[in-house]
Amino acid sequence: MTAENPRILLVEDEELNRTLVKAVLARAEVAAVRAAEVLEAPTLAAARSRLDAEDVDLVLLDMNLPDGNGLSLAGELADGTATAGRRRPAVVAVTASVLPQDRAAALEAGCDGFLDKPYAAADLVAVVAEHLPKR
Repeated sequence: MTAENPRILLVEDEELNRTLVKAVLARAEVAAVRAAEVLEAPTLAAARSRLDAEDVDLVLLDMNLPDGNGLSLAGELADGTATAGRRRPAVVAVTASVLPQDRAAALEAGCDGFLDKPYAAADLVAVVAEHLPKR
């Protein structure tokens, strides 16, 4: 992968889900999605560490993680504390909590998009393509 390829941080505690997301994105019909480098973080702490060290274009953020709620990281990304002054990545909440108030809370916390679990592969590709920067 070159520096021109988009970078996605996949914050998901379930290893099987991370594997499936990576497989779907690697086979996407959208070239920018297919070319993306997918970094993994199984916890909020791991995500914060990756964000502290690396630039990413998009964060796919599970809301229910072993060490807390993804909304806290979404808020840190929105106010810039999670990126140490670097460019803010787009954030998509990925959750099985699909009530209207859950969606509103994610958007209020700073998420740019919302993806309901379970989702179809086409929906995942579409939301990633929508939120990756245009190059």
